[in-house]
Amino acid sequence: MSILILIVGVLLFISLVIIHEFGHFWVAKRNGVEPEEFGIFFPPALYKRKTKKGWIFSVNLLPLGGFVKLKGEHDSDTERGSFGAASLLAKSKIMLAGVFFNLVTAVILLIILAWIGLPQLVGGQFNVSGNASHISRQEVLVTSIQSHSPAASIGIASEDQIVAIGHPGELKPVNTITDLQRLTHDYAGQQVEVAYKTNGQEEIKSVRLLSASVVNASLKTKNPKGYFGVTLASLTMRQYSWWAGPVEAAGLTLQVIKLTFVGLGHALVGLGQIIAGLVTGNTAARQHGQTVASSQVAGPIGIFVILKDGSVLGYQYMLFIIAIISLTLAIMNILPLPALDGGRLWLTLIFRSIGKKLSASLEETINAVGMFILLTLIVLVSLVDIHRFF
Repeated sequence: MSILILIVGVLLFISLVIIHEFGHFWVAKRNGVEPEEFGIFFPPALYKRKTKKGWIFSVNLLPLGGFVKLKGEHDSDTERGSFGAASLLAKSKIMLAGVFFNLVTAVILLIILAWIGLPQLVGGQFNVSGNASHISRQEVLVTSIQSHSPAASIGIASEDQIVAIGHPGELKPVNTITDLQRLTHDYAGQQVEVAYKTNGQEEIKSVRLLSASVVNASLKTKNPKGYFGVTLASLTMRQYSWWAGPVEAAGLTLQVIKLTFVGLGHALVGLGQIIAGLVTGNTAARQHGQTVASSQVAGPIGIFVILKDGSVLGYQYMLFIIAIISLTLAIMNILPLPALDGGRLWLTLIFRSIGKKLSASLEETINAVGMFILLTLIVLVSLVDIHRFF
């Protein structure tokens, strides 16, 4: 089941790129700007087809985003139907359309989740107060099993739900990870029964937990052991009334936006420490900066790992992750970075404020440098992700 959810999650992530680019495409057409190509991912092209309306649909090799090529994309172009000939208001709407579409997608997903079951994943997560919500699901799921552990000996598998543990006839419920940690510590070295659900069926099996002496001794090695021997994820969902769902989605959206900018601030501080460490030769400062900066970002590999981990927890967690990624895409694209939507918009506004239009050569140079920096960052972040997750 988790493999199917992962596949759906990857397809939904790709759809976020399509939704973003469709925003540019749709708003451009509504404002009289003619599209020339709608591309999924970045060239070189794997597939191209010219539509009846004259624009090209393409699927490309590099899975790093997507693009819409408009007629006369330079700010200095004047031909009828070109982007350059459009009014400043029309250009602004076109450049912001992808951001708006990703934002709306995130909010819609969060509203749906609020009605059917919203995962509680964000620390101090915003919740509508009062009786407008209730916890609809609270489970402790196994995500991995240590080899030769008590859990492995009774056939516990990934995605199984731990329900209760204790002596026969005295099983105590497990509602949180803390519950299981406390109970396995209390029953260390003892024969206990474990109740768990696997494939929708509840099983009860007897097993002897590892003793405290064995666990404590293992902590000094490269292979630390647990009393039961599992890695866990706490799954808690909250449902909201019909009117509270949109309120919850809006509040959570604002909270995530704030947390994202806080994370970006930490990343910039880390980058500053890296530069300072390189200039001064302070290795400790440089390494600390690398740790801080890399902990705030994830590339394509990191996103795949996040989706893979979320697939184990079920479709609601996957949809929640997709909603957060969509919101993050909106935030990142509004930043004043060359080659991104926000960078192009701010560049246009700056030149218009001084009464000039961007020359084609200067615009191409700025965007090319910005794209080079962006692709370099993606490669570096991907290398960090490989080191972090593998």
